[in-house]
Amino acid sequence: MTSYTRIAAAGAAVALAAATPVVAHATYRTGTGPETAVSAPARGAAYVETRLFFGTGRPDGGPPVTEKQFLAFVDRTVTPRFPAGLTIRDARGQWRDRSGAIERERSYEVVLLYPVAEARTHDPRIEHIRTAYERKYAQESVARADAPARVDF
Repeated sequence: MTSYTRIAAAGAAVALAAATPVVAHATYRTGTGPETAVSAPARGAAYVETRLFFGTGRPDGGPPVTEKQFLAFVDRTVTPRFPAGLTIRDARGQWRDRSGAIERERSYEVVLLYPVAEARTHDPRIEHIRTAYERKYAQESVARADAPARVDF
């Protein structure tokens, strides 16, 4: 192969590589071995997924928070701060209270999704929701879990 042919071949390879689209992929594992990795195109935009866990039992021994009361709380306190949408899941939970007793209770999980760029704006809104529920229903806490997510609507 002549020098000219090598240069032409190298130039063609560079041109082809530059014209090839780059596609991001996410890798998921379905087991523990390398043969269990599956690749799928990455979709959506960078979001934060915040999950809030609301218990319904009252530490002071009062009646549990009813579904009607919880949904009214969502309507008055959560929806105005997240009008774009949210998900509510019925759940059963347990946790260790301040006295060390394990408490089991009906609970609700609220899932909020919002763009990463809006995280600083949404943080005080989320904290307001947590504090309002704790005060209104005499709760020791409302748990919060934040995780990165890729979201596509």
